[in-house]
This record gives sequence, C-alpha cells and structure tokens, in this order.
Amino acid sequence: MTRRGLFAPALGALVASLAAACSPLGMLNSLGPRDRGVRRVVRDLEYGTHPRQKFDIYAPLTASPTSPLPVLVFFYGGGWDSGAKDLYGWAAQALAAQGFVVAVPDYRLVPEVLFPVFIQDAAAATARVAEVVATYGGDPERLGVIGHSAGAHLAMMITLDGRYMRAVGKPHLIKAASGLAGPYDFLPFDVPASINAFGQAPDPEQTQPLRFARADAPPLWLGHGTADVIVHDEDTILLEARMKELGGRCEAKLYPGLSHEDLIATFSPLFRRKAPVLADVSAFFHRELDVRTHQ
Repeated sequence: MTRRGLFAPALGALVASLAAACSPLGMLNSLGPRDRGVRRVVRDLEYGTHPRQKFDIYAPLTASPTSPLPVLVFFYGGGWDSGAKDLYGWAAQALAAQGFVVAVPDYRLVPEVLFPVFIQDAAAATARVAEVVATYGGDPERLGVIGHSAGAHLAMMITLDGRYMRAVGKPHLIKAASGLAGPYDFLPFDVPASINAFGQAPDPEQTQPLRFARADAPPLWLGHGTADVIVHDEDTILLEARMKELGGRCEAKLYPGLSHEDLIATFSPLFRRKAPVLADVSAFFHRELDVRTHQ
C-alpha cells in the first residue's frame, strides 16, 4: 500500500459517520431493501462477559440441523474504534441469501482496548460461533471468515497468525477467509487511526497481516476498489503477491471505480448491479467450503 495513504487524516470523522444510523451504510440497514428468504435466527449470543462480546446469527429459512450449511463469520469495519453489528444486518442477510449461515459479532473498540484485544475478540467470537452454530443449521466444520476494512484486518489476522486461534483451542477451525478493502501492510503508524489502535504495540510488525502470509494458510480471496482512497488497493496487491510467492492460495480482484464504502455497499440489493462483489466472494466460499467433509 501507499504507507502514508492508508488512512486519510479525516478517517476518524468518516468511520464515526459510518457507524451512525444516519450514515450511508447505516441507512442501508434501516431503510434499504433486504434479501428475502433469510432471517436473524438468534440475537446477542455471548462469547465473553463484556457487553460488546456478543453476536447475532442469520440463516436461510430453509437452514436445518439435518442438512447444515457452510458458516461465515462477518466482521464489520470502523477503524477499530467504531461500528456495531446492528448496523450490518443487511450485509449478513445478503450473505445468508447466498446459502450460508452467517454470524456477525461485535468486538471491543479503541480507546477502551488496544491491539491485540480486538483481534483476540475476533478469535474468541469465531470459536464460540463454531460451538453453537449447528443448532441453527450451520456446519462448524465448514467455516470461513470475512471482513470489510478494519474487519478485513481482523479476519486476516486470525487466519494468518495462528497464535490467535490456537489460544482459543481451535487452530484449524478457519477453512477459508476473505478480506474486502482491508489494510494488510500499513507501517509506519503516522495517522490517528493506526496510532490509537496500534501505536503502543511492543513490536509493530506483529500488527501487520502481510507479515504472517504463509504457504499453509487457508485459501484467501481479496477484493478491493481501485478508487479507494482510505485503504489503497496496493494492500491487496501486496498480500496476494506475498501469498503466491510463498506458495499459498490467494485470489484477488480489483473493481474499477469502486470506493472504500462502495465495496461493501454492493452487498445491498440497491447497489448490487454496480459490481459483482457479493457473487464473487460467495462463489469463492462455496468452492472452498461446500466440498469439505467432516474431519
């Protein structure tokens, strides 16, 4: 990526607006059309004792424990300091309508916590989803993770840095992962968002997903808009190149003219014709998860 171009100085204001119900993405949740044939099947399941350590699950109406579907854990973005699962029901329903059982966790935020706590929350949430999802028609043996923006950073960190999933006793749980508009290589920390979240890390290299690329990682699919000025598409290009250099499996697709917000907004029926992001990432997860059998 363009190191100093990772986050514009106005990022704090931007992510705060995205977290508000009156923001463009928030309005998709409150006013936009939803995919049919799916519903939220359970709300506020706990994976810890903190009020933000909870998740919701969405599933197709046809989901059944007797014929389980692959599972996705979706992490929303917000610069590591904002966001809420209740604003992303539309995105979860879009994925569920593609044939997945989808969990959307909240996680603790800056400044209450700093790196690596929000990544530890992502790992703990993913492990807890696997423990309960069979009840709601999901197959925990066919689980993938996906995130947008800061959520893509969480998804890649718990997929590539094996310490996080080992710490929750599920080192082989994640079978595939996707990042949308994710920051994967953003040293040095020289803007407020990265300074606030990671500036006190003893070893800054440990905060970067690119540093944990490895040949034996689960398969990755990365998407990015070429008009993204918040997280430049160079991050996706670099991670794909590094994974392939090491012999890992990674696909990347750049979407001409799409901005940072556009990439996830295309999950909404309102903007789906703008780019096939939902179809592309869903096809990837079906290729990787549908063929897997119980270990």
